[in-house]
Amino acid sequence: MKKIAALIPARGGSKGVPHKNIHKLCGYPLILYSIAACKFCEEIGDVFVSTDDREIADVAEKYGAKVPFLRPEKYAGDKSTDYQYLKHFFSKVNVDEVALIRPTTPLRNPVILGEFIEKYFKIREQITSVRSMHEYSESPYKFFKINDEGFCEGFFKDFEGIKNYTNLPRQVFPKTYCPNGYIDIIKRETINNGKTHGDKIYPAVTDYVTEIDTFYELKIIENELKINGNLLIDLLQYGSNELTIA
Repeated sequence: MKKIAALIPARGGSKGVPHKNIHKLCGYPLILYSIAACKFCEEIGDVFVSTDDREIADVAEKYGAKVPFLRPEKYAGDKSTDYQYLKHFFSKVNVDEVALIRPTTPLRNPVILGEFIEKYFKIREQITSVRSMHEYSESPYKFFKINDEGFCEGFFKDFEGIKNYTNLPRQVFPKTYCPNGYIDIIKRETINNGKTHGDKIYPAVTDYVTEIDTFYELKIIENELKINGNLLIDLLQYGSNELTIA
């Protein structure tokens, strides 16, 4: 079985939820959910964390992730890009690709991760990256911006020649997919070509998942866990010799 290294990006700064990546979610630090999903996925080997924060690094290492270096502050600001920390990572670690596992999308099924990774290895030469996404309920054709005169304005010139397209029923528009952080697979080759995902992105379509950027979304996931439970919670509480839970 081919295995892939995983990379969890977890910078220290967060305005929506301070120190978000180690904020407790149902008793466990948020980053642990992503580490656990990787540890319980047979197709993932080494689990790395890219962080500028020593406290986050200590938590990650406590639960079995590798933090061989701290990310430079210049790649960890509010305006820093994925490309910057990924290029830095590939300059330090000799792997051809990584499964990018964002801690702000904590509820994953390790089996589904494995299925996407297996698919990647089958089509690796035909694509520049994998990007997970779910179908979005609204189309960008229904969205507005406010122009310089203070009035509502659509983002597009027209839709199939119709200028007043925002009043059309959403069913006539193409389906829209929103990237959701479940798993991306990034290739060293694509980064070396100056791009993050490239122009041949394979869509890994998942069910709808909630991403955590605010306390409100954190509460949504907490309530979801209390009502529905989750496979990762079960595994963390009852299941593995590979992961030590303090």
